[in-house]
Amino acid sequence: MEHFDFIEMKVPAKAEYVGVIRLSISGIASRMGFSYDAIEDLKVAISEAATNVVAHAYESNGSGELNIGFGVYDNRLEIMVSDQGESFRFDEIKNRIGPVSAKEEVKPISQMREGGFGLFLINALMDKVEINNEYGVIVLMTKYLDETEVELSDQIQTK
Repeated sequence: MEHFDFIEMKVPAKAEYVGVIRLSISGIASRMGFSYDAIEDLKVAISEAATNVVAHAYESNGSGELNIGFGVYDNRLEIMVSDQGESFRFDEIKNRIGPVSAKEEVKPISQMREGGFGLFLINALMDKVEINNEYGVIVLMTKYLDETEVELSDQIQTK
């Protein structure tokens, strides 16, 4: 098994904690040796995923937690953003929220439905994106230190 360090955070699913998450990923990515541009990409992607939890995961009961895990490997950073809120059928809402893949027809931002641009950004900025929504939602994002290790896939994978 490949060795990695795991860092875990649990914060209230509130907008005021998204900045704390951004600072955390900035420090971790900087320590790993990511470029300034890659760090900015990571901050935007994790902000989008966290903001989605804040805005949508706990609508029915009004409060909950946002879990963030960082898998620190020699060649990559894996980020897991999860909640235990209401799950969604990704395949069903994918068509409703806008493009998430470079192969899909890109609409002007003004024509995108709420949430579509966030998923599009996450997919565009990260090297690999997987979503599991069996209970709550888990977004697993991967960013490689060396771009030559990027998998040849532009699809968000769902489980």
